[in-house]
Amino acid sequence: MPELSLQQALNTALRHACEDDDRVLIFGEDVGTLGGVFRVTDGLQDKFGEHRVFDTPLAESAIMGMSVGLAMAGWRPVPEIQFDGFSYPAIDQIVNQVARMHYRSRGALGMPITLRLPSFGGIRAPEHHGESLESLFAHVPGLKVVSPSGAAEGYHLLRQAIADPDPVIFMEPKSRYWQREDFDPAQPVEALPVGRSRVVRPGKHATLIAWGAMVSRCQQVAELAAEDGVELEVLDLRWLKPIDADGLAESVSRTRRAVVVHEAPLTAGLGGEVSALISERCFGDLRAPVQRVAGFDVPYPSGALEDEYLPNVDRVLTAVQTALEYRRG
Repeated sequence: MPELSLQQALNTALRHACEDDDRVLIFGEDVGTLGGVFRVTDGLQDKFGEHRVFDTPLAESAIMGMSVGLAMAGWRPVPEIQFDGFSYPAIDQIVNQVARMHYRSRGALGMPITLRLPSFGGIRAPEHHGESLESLFAHVPGLKVVSPSGAAEGYHLLRQAIADPDPVIFMEPKSRYWQREDFDPAQPVEALPVGRSRVVRPGKHATLIAWGAMVSRCQQVAELAAEDGVELEVLDLRWLKPIDADGLAESVSRTRRAVVVHEAPLTAGLGGEVSALISERCFGDLRAPVQRVAGFDVPYPSGALEDEYLPNVDRVLTAVQTALEYRRG
């Protein structure tokens, strides 16, 4: 089986989507001739032409406004906003048009838009290049939000997102673009349904819940904990809207302890919603309060301080230890 990086898997997914459906259009800043900052769209313009893969002006609000018009005209737009922090100028279009148009038109107008958004930190980039906006988008009715953790997930989730009739915010973990894994897109695999989480590593003492790049971080933690006889289950949430409440409950009811790990700041982060769902579904089973390990409540720092900001192995292990040692008064 060949090894593919997340970047290559996403490129393959876009190519297959364009081959399967002539309505798929790919556009954004530098996605055509250059192939994107991270080369995710590399070679696609040569294959499908400038009428289907094309560059846009440096105007994020215009990119999303154009996406709305194209979707209304029957196309399936796949726009890219170059970096997560650049999406703020497009929030008006995303919230007030992309998310509402189907509802506003009483179902007459579909919005099959997949916004590709290189997201999160881990690449030591400057300001506005390491944002974690999942809770912002997940809060908006009408949007679906998803984040892959690796190459195989990236391929299948992007194909699902493009085929979905609803608008999807596809948050790509930048720090995972070059991580490789055994994966063959040509090999038929039954993909998990939209909104379903995935147990990456089974365990029995506690569940680590994460998405994007933090899934790999949690796997590192689980490997270290196993050396001391602690078996941690790792759950890749995958879909951040809708959240797989049943999958969360199934895992946490079994392990009876939970630690949620994400890169975004702690306060009002998506980990709070996940924790609430666990408490609602598993209150009688929990042996300890749900622990959260997240970024700090400060603007994302410069690359020199990134390692201090992002959840690291030690911080996650400390949260696990707190959950395991908790005793009711």
